[in-house]
Amino acid sequence: MLLKNGFVLNIETGEFKKQDLFIENQHIQKIGPHLQVEHELEIDCENKWLIPGLIDMHVHIKKHFANYFTAAGVTTVRNTAGSVIELKPFMEAKADAPEPRVISADRMIDGPPGLWGDDSPYNINVDNPLLAQKEVARQVELGADFIKTYGWLESEMMKAVVDEARKYGKEVSTDIIYSKKLNALDVAEMGVDWLEHASGIIQAIYPEWTMSSDQKVWDSIAWDEPDSAKIEAICHQLLEHDIKLCPTMVLYDQMRRAENYWKPNHEVITHMEKGSYFLANWQSAAQAKQGQTSFGIQTKMIQKIAYTYFKMGGIVVPGTDTPAGIFTYPGFALHRELQLFVEAGFTPLEALQQATMNASKLLKIDQLGMLKENYIADIVILNADPLVNIEHTMDIGAVIKGGKHYKRAQLLDQIPTKEAMEVYTDKLIKEFKQLGLLDKNVEIS
Repeated sequence: MLLKNGFVLNIETGEFKKQDLFIENQHIQKIGPHLQVEHELEIDCENKWLIPGLIDMHVHIKKHFANYFTAAGVTTVRNTAGSVIELKPFMEAKADAPEPRVISADRMIDGPPGLWGDDSPYNINVDNPLLAQKEVARQVELGADFIKTYGWLESEMMKAVVDEARKYGKEVSTDIIYSKKLNALDVAEMGVDWLEHASGIIQAIYPEWTMSSDQKVWDSIAWDEPDSAKIEAICHQLLEHDIKLCPTMVLYDQMRRAENYWKPNHEVITHMEKGSYFLANWQSAAQAKQGQTSFGIQTKMIQKIAYTYFKMGGIVVPGTDTPAGIFTYPGFALHRELQLFVEAGFTPLEALQQATMNASKLLKIDQLGMLKENYIADIVILNADPLVNIEHTMDIGAVIKGGKHYKRAQLLDQIPTKEAMEVYTDKLIKEFKQLGLLDKNVEIS
């Protein structure tokens, strides 16, 4: 494949340069002006801007909406809790598969009684260190790329998870939004690597506050005028532990907006709305303003924390928590996340760097995230310059994943039907039950 006359982005410097780009064997083989090479397919990229495929660093992907990510230019995702058994086909897929490349944790490790209920293929509640260690070992053997913990896990069990994960060279990610006992500094001291949703930092700044605090405590915090000095003090301590943040600003912001949620006018969104997988639940939650006063009120604080930590030299990458909250559209939520990064203070280039080359380094995927020779050919062809306006990342002409050219209609046509998903789910349930991960009398959706 030969891409002709496109503006190719050097993601390291932010320079767009008009060049040709030759792809073979799933990789970029040559970049330069007026290339003369034998090729089977030529794509005219005149007045097009070529950027690396985007990476969403916090999702919960499922088969029935996987292709929406690719259609939106998101060619790699980090799945922060799910089932490795379910996602193995994606995790082991060829580079040019239509679904995004998946790096995944297995089920989240929580404490009893478990925010998400009893043990299942997607979560387990542990109350002793030995069980915590055993679960980590099981997940590593299964093929989990990292370990995910949740907010009701007691400190002794959290430390046991971290120590066991270290034996296998696995990172530990945590979401302690709902924790009443642990804050960001506590888990940083234990050796946790990732703070999802930038969780635990507000608890560290305001020790009297948790998600279950009474209204007087909530009202005592200046949510829309974050205290810079307090944020800097906590960020400095987190930096000493090399903590990585995935703030998922779009999760907070969509709930802040409630029924006035962000929704781009786009063919992919229209296609999603024809399905009934999660949009009905989102709509009812938006109308009821569910999460507006608890999550939505935190938006500006989370943005301030993320940008402050980044400017201090900390690692901050974009993620969406798709399909959690409301209207975290698969794929397109990442474009909103980039916009919120820019709104927080990041330049468009800095936002794109975190969603491409820096994200790929953190995922430890060699030769991904940049448009360079010998790199994997994940490319988004845009109709406008994203460095002029970050919203231009949504103006997608085509997507190339693993060297294969995908048109939007092709990806959307491959979205499974409801009937196909019923067959798929029935098979998955049987496998979970055979492995003892699901009670024989319980069903999943």
